Amino acid sequence: MTLKVCIIGAGSSGLAAAKALRENSVMYDWFEMGSGIGGNWRYNNDNGRSAAYDSLHIDTSRDRMAYADFPMPKALPNYLHHSQVLEYFERYAEHFGLIPLVTFRTRVNHVTRLSDGGYKVSIENIDTGARKTDVYGAVLVCSGHHWCPKIPEFPGEFKGKMFHSRNYRRPDGLKGKHVLILGIGNSGADIACDVAPVAARTFLASRRGAHIIPRHLLGRPTDKWTTPLISRLPLRAQQMFFSLVVWLSRGRQSSYGLSVPSTRILAEHPTLSTELLPLIKAGKVRPKPAVERLNGTEVIFADDSREHVDVFIYATGYRISFPFLADDLLSVEENRVELYGKVVHPDYSGLYFIGLIQPLGAIMPLAELQAQWVAEIITGRLELPARDKMMRSIAEDQIALANRYVPSSRHTIQVDFFPYKRWLECQLRRRR
Repeated sequence: MTLKVCIIGAGSSGLAAAKALRENSVMYDWFEMGSGIGGNWRYNNDNGRSAAYDSLHIDTSRDRMAYADFPMPKALPNYLHHSQVLEYFERYAEHFGLIPLVTFRTRVNHVTRLSDGGYKVSIENIDTGARKTDVYGAVLVCSGHHWCPKIPEFPGEFKGKMFHSRNYRRPDGLKGKHVLILGIGNSGADIACDVAPVAARTFLASRRGAHIIPRHLLGRPTDKWTTPLISRLPLRAQQMFFSLVVWLSRGRQSSYGLSVPSTRILAEHPTLSTELLPLIKAGKVRPKPAVERLNGTEVIFADDSREHVDVFIYATGYRISFPFLADDLLSVEENRVELYGKVVHPDYSGLYFIGLIQPLGAIMPLAELQAQWVAEIITGRLELPARDKMMRSIAEDQIALANRYVPSSRHTIQVDFFPYKRWLECQLRRRR
């Protein structure tokens, strides 16, 4: 059987995968639905899946997110605007000659496994409708996990405008409106800060609240405080250290008018925002508890308070979904995906997932290592453990996640940047 590989998606993970396979002389076809690379960071991407809004800045610092062999210019700010992130990816792709290798405007419709172990992949040209099917020895799924909105349902009916944060771009049309953002993650906090200067009233609702951490702590980008050395400390020590640095930088969160969640810092994915707490203190953003029910243009909350709302924005995250994969290839329940090392399917050799992680830090350098690991496996220089060992590792990882994080579908693919980076580097050192 041909050893040719199929790469799905040309975002940051797809770029890393294509470069790693090319450097290892692995033949591949590479498909992207849009007309350009960049994935989620291509604003208004014509693949229809970008959730980038006009004011979006990346939540990881410039140096921490760069690929290992392509540093970012020091002249760039610590936290890049989405246009600067895309420009970086484009320069990376041009530098390594990757752009001519992508087949753009092509949708992967179906991936099924053959009886002899290969994969049948059916594709379609989005513009012409032309279809084609080919067989591959392996498939690398690099299509991302921030595109399929997760929208909770509430009793009652809402008569105002309602949409998911994936469809938010800018606060146009919200002047003088009463706007409710549901969800206090990074997107919810960003959109609340974006909307507050123009809306008549801005509400930010959440079930548990969150620790709001400034983008800079004591003058340093926040993720620069998570160092390889600190990452080796016991979790409780890391939490105490990080809590101290946050307190020295912004004081008590409750003094701004936002209650402190019962969970410790680092027990949930952090919300980074320098602007949110001052806006709450100034009364421009009003925190609310969980939404209980809807009643026309009113929203009733868990504390029995009610507010008139014109626009309801769900910043409630995403469902992990791979609609092109045959149902028997992968089961995703409540965003739980059973993969060895967050990458390797334990039952079907040749099926890999790059970038399907939510790190406390940047995805790009980790996706780069994942791709290099997969390239070593495909070329036969690395052997995977037996299935029972991979399943034990998966079970241990899920137990560790459950013990560490609050129960939430957003924490099922969580990793700590440096421990996971060390684990991947250890796998790469295991070459035969």
